[in-house]
Amino acid sequence: MASVRLKDVSFWYPVYDVTGRSLKISLMRQFGRNAEKQSGFVEVQALSGVSLELKEGDRIGLIGRNGAGKSTLLKMLAGLIHAQQGEVKIQGRVVPLISRGLGIHPELSGFQNIDVPMRLLGATEAEIRRAKQDVPEWSGLGDFIHLPVRTYSDGMRARLLFAICTAVRGDILVMDEWLSAGDAEFVNKAQARLNEVLNEARIVVLASHSIEIIRKMCNLVCWIERGQVVMVGAPDIVLPAYLKGAEQPLEVADTRVVST
Repeated sequence: MASVRLKDVSFWYPVYDVTGRSLKISLMRQFGRNAEKQSGFVEVQALSGVSLELKEGDRIGLIGRNGAGKSTLLKMLAGLIHAQQGEVKIQGRVVPLISRGLGIHPELSGFQNIDVPMRLLGATEAEIRRAKQDVPEWSGLGDFIHLPVRTYSDGMRARLLFAICTAVRGDILVMDEWLSAGDAEFVNKAQARLNEVLNEARIVVLASHSIEIIRKMCNLVCWIERGQVVMVGAPDIVLPAYLKGAEQPLEVADTRVVST
């Protein structure tokens, strides 16, 4: 049975080479919290004491202003980063649809690039073999599938990445809005495939700035600000509170300067 449990999770991003006095003062003004003026680096707290529990059937939307911590939380659920404090327990296979790079090597062909990203997504050998048949056909790249990815347009690259990401199905789908990028033909074609992936997933975690997308796709909403969970609940309760709160000034995030 798929489940996600985060308890008092915190995470800091280090900002190195903060040795100049003017730079350090600027960072402290931007992120707050006074600290001793010492050589070292600044740690910006992206998540602070986050607790969240998800069960099968949950479709949760992450909302919050830029820099609130949504992407950091997605990366943690995807296993790309690990909590520095707190506990993360995940049952079920996680498939992340959040990385635009995904192990793609620009000098390799589109076909050659199927293998490594699939392995990074946790695909089995059987899934990789199926993907090597499915991805070229679905992407519609034709002979370009055998040319280096560096020769691709943005639209062609988006088709390849989308086809690879959605070739792996899992219990827990973690995604952001980057998959909506592309021309109208790509978006329309991708929607049906994305719906299949969403319907098969037992838990979906979606970070979005679109209130309409959240309202349409999710039965839960998690509002995050300054790396902290403000509210979790039904869309008709959390979304109005978020829209009202978004009109208020945003307090600065927590930082600390660590000696080297």
